[in-house]
Amino acid sequence: MSEKNNLMQQRKAQALPKGIGTLCDWYVARAENATLWDQAGNSWIDFAGGIAVLNTGHRHPRIEQAIADQLTKFTHTAFQITPYESYVALAERINQRVPIAGPAKTAFFTTGAEAVENAVKVARAFTRRHGIITFGNAFHGRTFMTMAMTGKVAPYKRDFGPMPPSVFHARYPSAVQGISIEAALTSLDEIFTQDIAPHDVAAIVLEPVQGEGGFHAAPVEFMVQLRELADRHGILLIADEVQSGFARTGKLFAMEHYPVKADIITMAKSLAGGMPLSAIAGRAEVMDAPAPGGLGGTYAGNPLAIASAHAVLDVIEEEQLCQRAVDLGARLEAELQAQQRRHPDIAEVRALGSMVAMEFYQASTAQAVQKMAMEQGLLLLTCGAKGNVIRFLYPLTIPDAQFSQALTILSSVINHCVASAGHPVVPA
Repeated sequence: MSEKNNLMQQRKAQALPKGIGTLCDWYVARAENATLWDQAGNSWIDFAGGIAVLNTGHRHPRIEQAIADQLTKFTHTAFQITPYESYVALAERINQRVPIAGPAKTAFFTTGAEAVENAVKVARAFTRRHGIITFGNAFHGRTFMTMAMTGKVAPYKRDFGPMPPSVFHARYPSAVQGISIEAALTSLDEIFTQDIAPHDVAAIVLEPVQGEGGFHAAPVEFMVQLRELADRHGILLIADEVQSGFARTGKLFAMEHYPVKADIITMAKSLAGGMPLSAIAGRAEVMDAPAPGGLGGTYAGNPLAIASAHAVLDVIEEEQLCQRAVDLGARLEAELQAQQRRHPDIAEVRALGSMVAMEFYQASTAQAVQKMAMEQGLLLLTCGAKGNVIRFLYPLTIPDAQFSQALTILSSVINHCVASAGHPVVPA
């Protein structure tokens, strides 16, 4: 650690509460596309993407220009006081693209958790019911309502006391965890018989691809049966696409991979290329349930973030980032599958477009890979219920040569970490 970074660590410890954890012991000074530099000039290939926020990369020129242009006009008015055309235009663009049955309407907020909270508000207003069903290993946010919805105690719920009521957790299907589609559906039936009647449930909320939970994609059959179950009982289906949206899975929205549609979709992260913006889009009659004033927020739909989001949609379309996600994801998946054949430590490789994960049997192996990769100039994130999954969230705009360099580092690191742990390697 450089002297400057060491000093920054001391300042951080004195100034910030320990509840704000950080992965890196270095401090970023600048970034461009898929590269980060610290204050000492060291560089890293960014396979974290600000936790899925930078599908269009750091400081994309189109996004920079859009924000700069908006800066010359106004930075804030509060849309509920003085509205502006760009907010309406962005809602129109999303309404045209979001996989919702029939006419859609969209409202903007600031954070992913805020979007999820407002989706719950809309669902309760529309159904006049109170119950919310989510899933084990889900992550929906750090506010009290979204903590209750999140299916993981540490570090998200621990020490924070009672959670809001009327939230129930079903099991999310996962082959590697031994949870079948039938078991997941049975867990919903058990909730209906043991915890809350179906006619009291406002919404079932799930991530089409779990983010913090380990990049598990909901099987098509499960999503189809979930839609049928929701329709049978008059329950809304809400897809939390905060992490999976905006080209990451090879589609603008992960729900486009399924033959059924959600009633409401939440989105944030890569929606605005690094600017704080979130949204909920849903069936028009559902979204119209709250009375005027029931939705909104002081910073909701900030004009700088709205301008950035317009540019993000342009970049995704013009640079064909959905196809780019498919192509990059296929290259990474092939490399990881080759590693899996050589290393019995790797339990599973999962991929949907560029939402790719590699699960180890031991969390210590995943942590060792993450640590050594950072030492070699590659920034990775872990996830999963036990922290035993490496997830890959590189910008979809990453240059081919840099992507190849990252794969070379990754291969070397996996081989070294497995050998250091004394585990056998199967000859290639």
